[in-house]
Amino acid sequence: MKLELYQIDAFTDELFKGNPACVVPLKNWLPDEILLKIAKENAVAETAFFIDSGNEVHLRWFTPEFEMDLCGHATLATAHCLISALQYPGNKIIFQTKSGRLDVIFQDDLYYLDFPSRMPVPAELPDLISKSLNIQPREVLKARDYVLVYDTEEEIKNITINRATFDLINLDPGGVIVTAKGDKSDFVSRFFTPQASILEDPVTGSAHCSLIPFWAQRLGKKDLFAIQLSERQGQLFCKDQNERVIIAGKAKMYSAGFLWTE
Repeated sequence: MKLELYQIDAFTDELFKGNPACVVPLKNWLPDEILLKIAKENAVAETAFFIDSGNEVHLRWFTPEFEMDLCGHATLATAHCLISALQYPGNKIIFQTKSGRLDVIFQDDLYYLDFPSRMPVPAELPDLISKSLNIQPREVLKARDYVLVYDTEEEIKNITINRATFDLINLDPGGVIVTAKGDKSDFVSRFFTPQASILEDPVTGSAHCSLIPFWAQRLGKKDLFAIQLSERQGQLFCKDQNERVIIAGKAKMYSAGFLWTE
């Protein structure tokens, strides 16, 4: 079977920056084992598969290891694919996903993702995570992901992970966010996933479902500008809306082609 395949850099307007995601349009769902094999073959953090049913778009996200419940950058990439390459009518897309309805609006070169808010709550730091970190956090919280709060942006830049220890952790699914107030942004972050082929995710939209409400409360402001400090980096324009968060960013098409499943 011949399928279209797009690779898009999300949360950036520059090639080779932001977070790369593959996007595969489908007419009908393939077996999950085939979707997972495609994601593994693509060898990026996330591959998005979607079916456009007319009024809404059914969307699923796969890492090379498993299906995710929520992914920001691959949602943004899918919206960019639909609007820039597939001539989707209008500027609003309604996605149906494992996390419910997710709306994306394209306006002034930005994709605005309407996602659920996941306020983290105080938690204990698991021993294996502590042993994996070269710098210990001053505060620990958890929602889907662990949120580790540090004092400075410089600390976030200098964090290293002992992978041998880190990969003993099972968060099923989920990861570890490290964050601090930014020098030239409201806050900065990095995101690490144990037992994943890609240890550090370049730009993690879903992590900001927790980072936005946390920093909105901590800084006393609703509109926030965030930078994810991976090697590729990415910029996110954020808004806290209580039960929901808005995560906005740009995207750049890297490639378009085909794949064959047999």
